[in-house]
Amino acid sequence: MNPAGQADGHETRAAVRVGAKPPSSPYRGRFAPSPTGPLHAGSLVAALASWLDARARGGQWLVRIEDVDTPRCVPGADRTILAQLADCGLMPDEPVAWQSQRSARYQQALDRLVAGGLAYPCGCSRRDIEAEWLGRGVERGRHSELIYPGTCRDGLRGRPARAWRLNTDLCAIKSDSPIANRTQAAMVFEQPADEAVPNGRIVRWRDRRLGAAAQDVAAAVGDFVLKRADGLWAYQLAVVVDDADQGITDIVRGEDLADNTPRQILLQRALNLPTPCYLHTPLVLAPDGQKLSKQNGAAPLDTGDPLRALNTAAAVLDLPLSPGPVPAALAFWTGAWRRRWIQPPCGR
Repeated sequence: MNPAGQADGHETRAAVRVGAKPPSSPYRGRFAPSPTGPLHAGSLVAALASWLDARARGGQWLVRIEDVDTPRCVPGADRTILAQLADCGLMPDEPVAWQSQRSARYQQALDRLVAGGLAYPCGCSRRDIEAEWLGRGVERGRHSELIYPGTCRDGLRGRPARAWRLNTDLCAIKSDSPIANRTQAAMVFEQPADEAVPNGRIVRWRDRRLGAAAQDVAAAVGDFVLKRADGLWAYQLAVVVDDADQGITDIVRGEDLADNTPRQILLQRALNLPTPCYLHTPLVLAPDGQKLSKQNGAAPLDTGDPLRALNTAAAVLDLPLSPGPVPAALAFWTGAWRRRWIQPPCGR
């Protein structure tokens, strides 16, 4: 097989296996909370699910504090979160990582994208984007975001650069990119039909719980931000770089983050990084039917009775109640999780 992902003498549409590790690669999962406040009931569901998935696979479980959006971070919330996890018996296997300490790695990734012609500076404000669309007869709906119209793809038009964006069209179709065309040996395998792989502009992937999904990122999201106008790193770039650097093979997180997956897969491909397997867990809903979150007043998780908190989270994951104590409950749920979610083993 040649580096472009084609078997000699035979064209194959997807010889590069996007995101699968070699069969012998050890499982590495993670829980990555933002320290905008203490964990709440919904947070514990994601934490427990990711921990159980790692334990059921005999793998490692990491904790990463996603504090890249510093204006939203609450002082001391990271320590509170780690204490809440410890109260529930959810202890990471390696030292905790903080995104705020990793700016140099994000800059290296952005530099690679720029060098490959896949990222560009943008001088547009939110008002500029709205004005561009209004000029095309499109108004922004209430509670909706306008897709970036690509105004600065061909230059800043005399305006200073404010942010950096990913050229999603080029990432999807520019197969001769100096970045996208470099193939790591660990990524060259025959491509199963249900693995994540762009087909032209479409990014396809399979979630272990939600099933097959696909998105045209350029049409649905547009050229999304990699580095913000305020100089802070965007979540999408930071999480992709972090997952790759930490060797994460499987991501188990809340269903509200599922729509981030195609953007992250596109970035992973652009940076020639492996794509993990994904499992998105059910959400805990507030009384008004909205996702339970810190923004809508979710109460901090009470870990004074950790078994009660864990049983509540287990119920959301459709796991049976356990009488405890906590270590026995976690072992019990690990077995239940293994029976339910470990087959098929996501290509490994």
